[in-house]
Amino acid sequence: MIRTAIEKVGEYFLFLCKVFRRPEKTRLYWKQFILETDKLIISSILIVAVISVFIGGVLVIQTASNLENPFIDKMYVGYMVRESLILEFCSTMVALILAGKMGSNIASELGSMRITEQIDAMDMMGVNSASFLVQPKILAATILSPLLMLLSFVLGLIGGYVVVEFTGIIRTASYIEGIEFSYKGFFVFYSCFKTALFCFIISSISAFEGYYARGGSLGVGRSSTRAIVTSSILILMFDLIVTEVMLY
Repeated sequence: MIRTAIEKVGEYFLFLCKVFRRPEKTRLYWKQFILETDKLIISSILIVAVISVFIGGVLVIQTASNLENPFIDKMYVGYMVRESLILEFCSTMVALILAGKMGSNIASELGSMRITEQIDAMDMMGVNSASFLVQPKILAATILSPLLMLLSFVLGLIGGYVVVEFTGIIRTASYIEGIEFSYKGFFVFYSCFKTALFCFIISSISAFEGYYARGGSLGVGRSSTRAIVTSSILILMFDLIVTEVMLY
């Protein structure tokens, strides 16, 4: 089992070397990059937006219900919601959501191309299929995913504001004061970096599993499942490592 795991890791890094070779025609790669941006990033906006708004509202309710001590300023509700969103939810939780949506999309697309021999045909024509098909996916997911994190953060705060405004659970002024209290811009960079790293993991692992899929339509399904599970585990592992390195 250990030997198999080591071989798999070696195959993955050899795959990345093949993916990141210099492209033959930059113009074609740019078109692919735009297409993958629409497919992986823009199409994820709706699900990220909906989840972020509701999570922001839930965090306000949960935090306010646990701060019943009259000696604790209600301003800390907004502060704790902001910190929860920026430090963990908008990067790690959104990445886990994207692992299911983005990961299955990439793995199933490449897996289908593999079993229908489209990738083999590209290789026969002398095209670096790994670079042409995978590199734009990884670059689009990695470079533009921090925008999803920022969108999630803003909408989470708005969701919390809406709950405060309509329920009166705390004063609106206190919520806004908490959001502005002790703001650290480094946390935004930290969360953007984590999101980019996590989306690189999602896109590269999913592409690797799909590119080497075997066994017909069932093999495509298995590769998608492996991609999601492996990506989710690695996201949690690297979340711990990055947090330890960057915050302590």
